Amino acid sequence: MNKNRAVLYLRLSKEDINKLSEGDDSASIKNQRLLLQEYALEHDFKVIEVYSDDDESGLYDDRAGFEKLIEDSKLGKFDIVIAKSQSRFSRNMEHIEKYLHHDFVLMDIRFIGVADNADTSNAGNKKSRQIYSLVNEWYCEDLSSNIKSVFKAKMHDGQFLGSSAPYGYLKDPSNHNHLVIDEYAASVVKRIFTLYLDGNGKGKIASIISEDGILIPTLYKQRILKSTYQNGKLLNETKVWSYQTIHSILNNETYIGNLVQNRANKVSFKDRKVKSLPKEKWVIVPNTHEPIIDVQTWNLVQEMQKRKIKGTLSFSPNGIFSGMMFCADCKKSMGRSYARRGNREFIGYICSTYKTQGKRFCLSHAIKNDKLENAVLQSIKAEAHKILSEEDIDQLSRYDVEKHGKVEITVQVKQLESEIAKIAVYKKKAFESMVEGVISREEFENYTKEYDDNISILELQINNLKEYSNVQSHVMEQYDEWVSAFKHYIDIDKLDRDVVLHLINRIEVDDDGSITIYYKFSNPYETVN
Repeated sequence: MNKNRAVLYLRLSKEDINKLSEGDDSASIKNQRLLLQEYALEHDFKVIEVYSDDDESGLYDDRAGFEKLIEDSKLGKFDIVIAKSQSRFSRNMEHIEKYLHHDFVLMDIRFIGVADNADTSNAGNKKSRQIYSLVNEWYCEDLSSNIKSVFKAKMHDGQFLGSSAPYGYLKDPSNHNHLVIDEYAASVVKRIFTLYLDGNGKGKIASIISEDGILIPTLYKQRILKSTYQNGKLLNETKVWSYQTIHSILNNETYIGNLVQNRANKVSFKDRKVKSLPKEKWVIVPNTHEPIIDVQTWNLVQEMQKRKIKGTLSFSPNGIFSGMMFCADCKKSMGRSYARRGNREFIGYICSTYKTQGKRFCLSHAIKNDKLENAVLQSIKAEAHKILSEEDIDQLSRYDVEKHGKVEITVQVKQLESEIAKIAVYKKKAFESMVEGVISREEFENYTKEYDDNISILELQINNLKEYSNVQSHVMEQYDEWVSAFKHYIDIDKLDRDVVLHLINRIEVDDDGSITIYYKFSNPYETVN
């Protein structure tokens, strides 16, 4: 039987593409094909199939063309494999041993490398083939190490290196290492954060987004450039958003303008598998691109998640204030109180000191849960309506006054600084007059002391103005923070755990049943009878 059925294997890698840009096209798929076809013709081999892999590393055996070649080899479809070189077939020493020196031998298949004279029918060059495969592997290992070093340096420089931009962003057309906002996807990200702040759980948010027909991030990336995508929806191809996707978005610092990379690494340069890295090994560079979510909103969401996780074990549907109830006198936590009869249902809170040690140490400070919920709800609504009223009437004038006040302070500071500069000139002239004998040294010292005293007074005035300006700015920032916190709750009609975690640090209960709510942000507390 004439064993001349041959197949050609062609492979182009990323390294070859770089070489091609420098004018060396010897590694191109087209030229590989011509070279191998000419070789087969000269040696009277009958080419029955050509397998090709474009832009694939020779380290892995999960290349589409390579896998088909191996599959057909097991079916006995050919007798000879011809490649430009052994390294075109594989750069992995284990694969060379497995296929060229084991499997192909058992299947009576010959391998030929045209450029490097590799030929498995020649037992004499087996050692050289093995050495060549080892050198190839060393080359890949060194290359992998160098690439990692370059990539790490680029990461620390704030350059985005991902193959595709995170959901909500696009690669900047003028600089692919920089992110720009994708307005549509960014609006979805903002909506997810808003839904969470409004008290919706991650599973509920996933359900809401899915019901609205919004594409999951992977499908969005696949379809966004196609004409079938319209108005942010693609019917029947939406698929369902998951809890984990929502969780990932709510915890991705990319959305506050920070570039987060190096979260995972390849286990080995010879394997595609990656493992997650601990956060201390991540590369985080702040302020590399425009944020989608402001830092205040981000911090609120992170705090809500922490508080929610912390309260998971002790929290029950009837205990939305769990972990934040305290006695106003002994400052110890409030314990739960239960009905004495029936199914002993949860009815409210009582001072834990009183409950365990009696009235000699503290009074009961008991409060029913329904009364507590109603009082807190009314307090939140009252704060929200105060903000609504002030926003409707005074917001524009508030900012105008603040801006005008800053301008006035800036003008006054410049005037005072100008006065100090003039006095410095007078001091210099006084010194020159003393040197020239116009005034005595005693007169010079008297003038100097007066000038220095005036400068000290002016500098104190400048510092007071600047301090006042900073205080005013801080007050306005706190007000804005307060508005942002409460503006979602103007029409609230029911409390839940997330709303409470969002707005309140702690609640203290007095013995007469009145409560003091310690809100977050600028307003320290409100007492409710």
